[in-house]
Amino acid sequence: MSNGSLADVLFTRERQSVTRINFRHMYIRETNPMVENELLEWMESDRSTGDVNGLQNDGKMGNNLTVFSYASVVAATTNFSKENKLGQGGFGPVYKGKLVTGQEIAVKRLSRCSGQGTLEFKNELILISELQHTNLVQLFGFCIHGEERILIYAYMPNKSLDYFLFGRAMLLDWTKRFNIIEGIAQGLLYLHKYSRMRVIHRDLKASNVLLDEYMKPKISDFGLARIFTHNELEANTNRVVGTYGYMSPEYAMEGIFSIKSDVYSFGVLMLEIISGRKNSSFYNADRVLNIVGYAWELWKEGRGLELMDPTLKDSCTEDQLFRCFHVGLLCVEENAADRPSMSDVVSMLTTETISLPLPTRPAFVIRRNVIESDISRGELQVISVNGLSNTTVAGR
Repeated sequence: MSNGSLADVLFTRERQSVTRINFRHMYIRETNPMVENELLEWMESDRSTGDVNGLQNDGKMGNNLTVFSYASVVAATTNFSKENKLGQGGFGPVYKGKLVTGQEIAVKRLSRCSGQGTLEFKNELILISELQHTNLVQLFGFCIHGEERILIYAYMPNKSLDYFLFGRAMLLDWTKRFNIIEGIAQGLLYLHKYSRMRVIHRDLKASNVLLDEYMKPKISDFGLARIFTHNELEANTNRVVGTYGYMSPEYAMEGIFSIKSDVYSFGVLMLEIISGRKNSSFYNADRVLNIVGYAWELWKEGRGLELMDPTLKDSCTEDQLFRCFHVGLLCVEENAADRPSMSDVVSMLTTETISLPLPTRPAFVIRRNVIESDISRGELQVISVNGLSNTTVAGR
């Protein structure tokens, strides 16, 4: 599917009334035509989704997607009660729910006032139905009701990685952390190389990694993802949407993104997992340094193990931890071309006999508040979806 290839389509509403949504500005640039056609045909049909369970056969689509009725979502979440609220993201709140079958679900209710939420809904619904991997979150289905746009996922009982990492780090020993690092790497490798579409996530961060009952990581939130053809190397945008601190320099400052943008984000995330600290929590006398700058200072001085979370002292294998630190610095190289691919990253993390190249000085990043740029003048607009703050960055 090409950007701008879809005409206005009719979404079925409960009681067979309809509303019109424009798909022309969808991020997705190509997908399986059979999935696209089936989705659009269902949306244009007059099938009712009024079953209170949301699980009737005529509520099923291909790729195991279920069309949930609004009544079933309201019942599952106890009318979106505060007690069931799991968190609040840039695109809207997420609730825990339970279907009448006993199945636990996570319900992402997109904010009505967020234009990005509508784009994310369209993007994630079609994209994630094509992706199947043990380290990616599973999408069960969706619900459309009036102005409501709702996505239903498998419920992850251990919440997100940031829930543990930045408050309960003592519950994550080194074995758990290394398994999480490796799982995230395997998920990204699938997106970049082994899925039928080459997918750039563009918003990899600790809060977008969910943990199942076995603490296995699941990459989530594909609303900002972009699809590349397998011979496409990079793309450019004048609207940079992501989370400050995880953005690669070329993406934050020039709007250029590629698989190496995800590699940079992974490197930042790996340094956070090692240290148990947020990427923006490091300072020196004259400026706010991110974790990349701090890690580089330690590396230069031969004090790499000082990045280690003190709670790991009794559980870590120092050689393995230092190797992760080394690979993390390779992932955040200033030059995108110098960063390893995720295939190389997985090999370097799991094969101790592979010798690692020395990292070079990464781009240090400092933050300052600015007025949002005017896109009509062709200037770069940077929007952080982590708290919806507007920032710009400057390399050093």
